[in-house]
Amino acid sequence: MMSQNFEQKKSIEWNNTEIAFKHLSNLELKRAYILFSTMSSPALTGLGTWLVSLALKLRIPVRGLIKMTLFKQFCGGESIEECLKVMNLLAKHQVGAVLDYAVEAKDDEKDFDKTCQAIKETISHAKDNILPFAVFKMTGIARFALLEKVSEKGILSEQEQLEWQRVSERVNSIVKHAKESKVKILIDAEESWIQAAIDQVVEDLMQKYNRDDALVFHTIQLYRTDRLPYLKALLEQAKAQNYVIGAKLVRGAYMEKERMRAEKHDYPSPIHVNKEATDKDFNAALYLYEEYPKYFAIFAGTHNEKSTDLLTKIAQNTEMGKGRPIVFSQLYGMSDHLSFNLAAHGFPVSKYLPFGPVKEAIPYLFRRAAENTSVGGQVSRELKLIRAEMKRRKLS
Repeated sequence: MMSQNFEQKKSIEWNNTEIAFKHLSNLELKRAYILFSTMSSPALTGLGTWLVSLALKLRIPVRGLIKMTLFKQFCGGESIEECLKVMNLLAKHQVGAVLDYAVEAKDDEKDFDKTCQAIKETISHAKDNILPFAVFKMTGIARFALLEKVSEKGILSEQEQLEWQRVSERVNSIVKHAKESKVKILIDAEESWIQAAIDQVVEDLMQKYNRDDALVFHTIQLYRTDRLPYLKALLEQAKAQNYVIGAKLVRGAYMEKERMRAEKHDYPSPIHVNKEATDKDFNAALYLYEEYPKYFAIFAGTHNEKSTDLLTKIAQNTEMGKGRPIVFSQLYGMSDHLSFNLAAHGFPVSKYLPFGPVKEAIPYLFRRAAENTSVGGQVSRELKLIRAEMKRRKLS
């Protein structure tokens, strides 16, 4: 069972770059510096994304270049076997790994079945990890347009009803395998216009499986204006029906897409108007946990230093219920100053470790590049910390 062995009331020095980058060689540190320096320019990032997209359309061989740059920084490998080296390195520093099959936006039943099997393989590997967690996206095993129609409560044709039944069978087979393997399962949130279908699926699963502890975790994107009220409603439901909410708390990953669609279709944007409002809701969700720890299990996916610091204090001040540890998580290749310093102080922490064929992972990689460029301070913070460690190591 996971435990929290942190030293009570001890604050963490997030700027300790020796701990943050101890796992990186000098060459790896320099490579990260060059990559983040490039991403610090929105113009260069946009141009690079466009050129890679064009090269792929023209079938120009750029796979090797992508694999040695973006892919190497943000992915564990093309297969689980390739990820094992990274997983073992993380485990050496008491950091877990959540394998994430980074293949999405498919629309063929054979692809969905293939992804379903890949997810089960990640579960099989997760059971022996420091933190036994696995993750999947509904769009990996279900057609986007079908999720959208179900979310809109549209009338499904007979063929669509059969298709939705197959989606349900895939989901249940994944969760059943997770339960048998004693692995907790995270179900990612996605675009707002398909999220209602995902909400219903995950709520049903939590009511079924989360009676004594949280097996299934719902992802709550708190950059959405309606998600804090939604989380509060879930809490009331959990209290009334006596089950535990598994809550993976994140800010959100589709900001630009959400705002563009809202403008195009002339409806109010579902995203908070500024970062401050998002931060306020995220931290309010943390305080909800502090108030009702009996009904919450938290998986905090955050790269925000202030929120992470707040949650370490909440974890230290809250009387933990059995099996209710707070787990921290950051994306692989980012925010190592949070992940490795948390681990050094005894907090359960993991890295989201995407994997999959380079070509299939490109949508994920482009999203990482765009987010790092658009999120205020993300790249500059990474560069500042890397520069500090390079100076400490006396690297040019």
